[in-house]
Amino acid sequence: MNKPAELKLETVPAWIGGKPVATAARSGEVFNPATGQVTKKVVFADAGMIDGAVKAASAAFPEWRDTPPLRRARIMQEFLSLLKKNQKQLAAIVTDEHGKVLADAMGSVQRGIEVVEFACGIPQLLKGEYSENVGTQVDTHTLRQPVGVCAGVTPFNFPVMVPLWMFPMAIACGNTFILKPSEKVPSASIRMAELFKEAGLPDGVFNVVHGDKVAVDGLLTHPGVNAISFVGSTPIAKYIYETAAKHGKRVQALGGAKNHAVVLPDADLEFAADALIGAAYGSAGERCMAISAVVAVGAAGDPLVRLLEQKSKAIKVGAGTEKDVEMGPLVTCQHRDKVASYIEQGVKEGAKLVVDARKQNVPKDGFFLGTSLFDHVTPQMEIYKNEIFGPVLVVLRASTIEEAIDLINRNPYANGTAIFTESGGAARRFAAEIQVGMVGINVPIPVPVAFYSFGGWKSSLFGDLHVHGTEAVKFYTRTKAITTRWPHQDTPAPGFHMPTLG
Repeated sequence: MNKPAELKLETVPAWIGGKPVATAARSGEVFNPATGQVTKKVVFADAGMIDGAVKAASAAFPEWRDTPPLRRARIMQEFLSLLKKNQKQLAAIVTDEHGKVLADAMGSVQRGIEVVEFACGIPQLLKGEYSENVGTQVDTHTLRQPVGVCAGVTPFNFPVMVPLWMFPMAIACGNTFILKPSEKVPSASIRMAELFKEAGLPDGVFNVVHGDKVAVDGLLTHPGVNAISFVGSTPIAKYIYETAAKHGKRVQALGGAKNHAVVLPDADLEFAADALIGAAYGSAGERCMAISAVVAVGAAGDPLVRLLEQKSKAIKVGAGTEKDVEMGPLVTCQHRDKVASYIEQGVKEGAKLVVDARKQNVPKDGFFLGTSLFDHVTPQMEIYKNEIFGPVLVVLRASTIEEAIDLINRNPYANGTAIFTESGGAARRFAAEIQVGMVGINVPIPVPVAFYSFGGWKSSLFGDLHVHGTEAVKFYTRTKAITTRWPHQDTPAPGFHMPTLG
């Protein structure tokens, strides 16, 4: 666990005004979860550093706001190209600091890149509306303008993807941005800042600060920050929303989840089990869209649990860089121990422990935990009510689809859900009646593609607008209505050159 005394650790700096800033009064440790060793230090921002980042973003805003959208898009296109060229490097950074399997890290970086692809086309979404002669010789039109300095607070589980949901969208809309990534996984954000500068982004448009609650509160309360985006747990999302809104900021705060998958008796159970295994245990369950609760309906229950047991026990656990490994470690020792405590909790509550992580062979070094599977779980149990955020899958039983829908709709979380069935009627009914923001039909993790928006309902979202897609454009801009009346004027002299706008 402790770093070797003779090693001098690399320091992960902040990025302010287009330059790294490595000096700070406080710092934190960055671990490799597969070894348990400290590998780097990361500077923690204080109020002064937060103020410096806001000042840099504020100073850069007027010129960036007035830069034609096509020119902004060209810089975004170059950033996109650099992301693609450096995708393997970014994925390796994710694996080193988060622990997820390299192939999974590559996939998460790709999903972030797809949002940047969408952001390159934002100019056409910034168009306003125009109405001629709304009154006598009076016209009205609207403008969609950036909100100013925006900030994002992102979680440890997707160090590239979730930041890319935010800052490219905000910047393409003409805003400047301050990113506060999780201090557990800080390096990818600095690498992206370097790539953005290489792409031609003016200094101060994109800034990165690290740290704990001090840094977060500094952004939430700073009068120079106009909008806050957040992805993380529900208690923190609620705090972010309430604190930022109290200080007059626009807020989108995505919270936690308890994602259910319903399996009907007519489903292809082999297909469903394969899908559920990946959705439950992929990325060690550290995904806000992970399926953590299966609702087996009627006769589907016993055969489905047998398949899940067989497939769960077969998962290969190890370092994310090793060949054929399917599940890596959890992000910290503390989080691993917290997840493990839920296993004992479930046993005490009377759930049937079908697969026990504590009896599996996993690497002794690092923050590893095997897979766990519970059956006959009830809604009153803590292992059902809490977002465990680890490789623990619980199975509940329902007699009918009506009972399954009612169970899910009574849950306070409403991020994602799925149904496995061969009945179009059942699937259509499920999609219509379920009170959840993202729904999959025979798709276990229904994360929308980049040109749709991502986000849940109820306690999984605080605010009105989701991330990426068209809702993000609405979040990072505001409309202005202009009503005009012009007297008749002389016709200007003709011009014979080709006009250019970019």
